Amino acid sequence: MVNELSHLFFCVVLFSACASNHEHNNKGKSNNLDETENKIIPVSTTNLVVLGTIQDAGSPHIDCHQKCCEHLHSNPDPSRMVVSLGFIDPENEQKFLFEASPDLPRQLSLLSNYEEFSTTDNPDGIFLTHAHIGHYTGLMYFGKEANDATEIPVFAMPKMKLFLENNGPWNQLVTNKNIIIKELEQAKPLRVSSNLAVQPIIVPHRDEYSETVGYKIFGPNKTALFIPDIDKWNKWELDILKEIKEVDYAFLDATFFSRDEISTREISEIPHPLVSESMELFSVLSQENKGKIYFIHINHSNPILDVNSGVKDKIENAGYHVAQINDLFEM
Repeated sequence: MVNELSHLFFCVVLFSACASNHEHNNKGKSNNLDETENKIIPVSTTNLVVLGTIQDAGSPHIDCHQKCCEHLHSNPDPSRMVVSLGFIDPENEQKFLFEASPDLPRQLSLLSNYEEFSTTDNPDGIFLTHAHIGHYTGLMYFGKEANDATEIPVFAMPKMKLFLENNGPWNQLVTNKNIIIKELEQAKPLRVSSNLAVQPIIVPHRDEYSETVGYKIFGPNKTALFIPDIDKWNKWELDILKEIKEVDYAFLDATFFSRDEISTREISEIPHPLVSESMELFSVLSQENKGKIYFIHINHSNPILDVNSGVKDKIENAGYHVAQINDLFEM
């Protein structure tokens, strides 16, 4: 009963924190939130759902006592979960996760609210992009200290697979068959079901322990591009403008808005395409193609998160979007 009440409280608080920020004015996008009953309505068709939008270390950030964090330490915002997407396929009664973030338990619980076919929060598979803390460490919850799951498929590139198989505590998950790692091939689409195919695409990033990929996600009718981390667009062998034109939705790295945020570290050590740079690069796109872009993976310092900064309004007035929890996209 306590767990059920806690789950209900989380859903209601998350709804309250996010409902006012969502609209139904983007083609293919909705939120499936019933404002009269403060609950999520399960979907009947294949959809992507945004489960997290924040950079790896979360918000508030560890040891952050700046204005952007101070009130969040005592009053956490339940909508500020680390970057993740969910994929729901009611026809095949399957659900998948993109990224295993530190917020994985809450994100899987949220994902379950969008479906009625499963008796468990465990997904039918997880796609990992790389070995930085916000993107794979949620796997720990499938171990014997927590869920003690059975053979959850984890899709990963070759170096990522080796990293998990040869380093504790992750290799314990493999040995105990809590997870089964399925190797992906660069640029080769993997047909997962009749309604889902996933294509990994290598992107330049700080690859200390694994390669880094983005994903093209193919639904029955629409396609999404998911690149939460990349060093710079001009370092990529592919043309991001061309890639945006070829998909219906593009969820793209928005870690920092400008250099002004970074005063304590050398920016060359943490390269990302600044949102201001991306907006300038994307300015040549048509309004239709600009409207496909949803900025995601937002650092705690990014003024996009400050409702009083006007930065989010500036982005949206230019034709782009900022991804938010519970954003739902028909696939």
